[in-house]
Amino acid sequence: MNSKRVFGRVARYGLLGALCLIFAFPLLWMVSYSLRSVALPPPVRLEFFAPPIAFENYARVLGVLPLLQYMGNSLKVVALAVPLTVLFASWTGFALAQVSRRVRVPLLALSVALLLVPAPALWVPRFLLFAQLGWIYTFAPLIAPALMGTSPFYAIMFYIAFARIPLDLYESARLDGAHPLTVWYALALPLARPTLVAVTLLSAVAYWSNFVDPLLYLRSEANYTLPVGVQILEQAIKANWPLLMAGAVLMAAPVVLLFGFTQRLFLQGQDSLVRWLR
Repeated sequence: MNSKRVFGRVARYGLLGALCLIFAFPLLWMVSYSLRSVALPPPVRLEFFAPPIAFENYARVLGVLPLLQYMGNSLKVVALAVPLTVLFASWTGFALAQVSRRVRVPLLALSVALLLVPAPALWVPRFLLFAQLGWIYTFAPLIAPALMGTSPFYAIMFYIAFARIPLDLYESARLDGAHPLTVWYALALPLARPTLVAVTLLSAVAYWSNFVDPLLYLRSEANYTLPVGVQILEQAIKANWPLLMAGAVLMAAPVVLLFGFTQRLFLQGQDSLVRWLR
């Protein structure tokens, strides 16, 4: 019986290891190619970390374009937009969990319908609106969607998390005289921590990798974000693949590190998955 349990655990972790390797393979290849010497000819087969290892590629790519400045601009947008997204999306989800069913169902249906609207359909009306407001050439159009929770999907995620909390807890807090904002902050958010982390991570990735909006609204090179900078880099040195891969690593590294620091929080509340791993 004990040997069966050990074999089952080994099999499960072996399967998870194989899946991790499949998903990590493109990242590993990208890092490997970014360290390939520009003096070497293009490989005719798959190679990893071919000597000599050229760490200087990262210094070279930073000399071609001010990618660190573009990265700083992206970090500014993320630092402002993500907290606003979490704030307004969680408020919306909390409100949906508190209203009556007759009000909640049409609002949820509207949220799902908004998810079906193609993003390109919003480019022209948004541009005209921000142009009338005088926000073109600034970071304001990039951050403005966060004031509406960025996406209805995030609000729906918070609604599902808050709806799972027993109503008795909400009623007890109200009977104790707690303000609705206190109930949201002190009761609902701590119990919805996995959703809070997921929305934070998803919105951070969305704003970090946003390419279209900076291209539409930012006309000054000093204000470009990193996705636009990587595109300019691709146009400037099309044939220099090691330097292009170095730029791609700079683009992907913060997101990978962010996920690495937060992934353990996704298991909180996932009792069935934790039992399966054990």
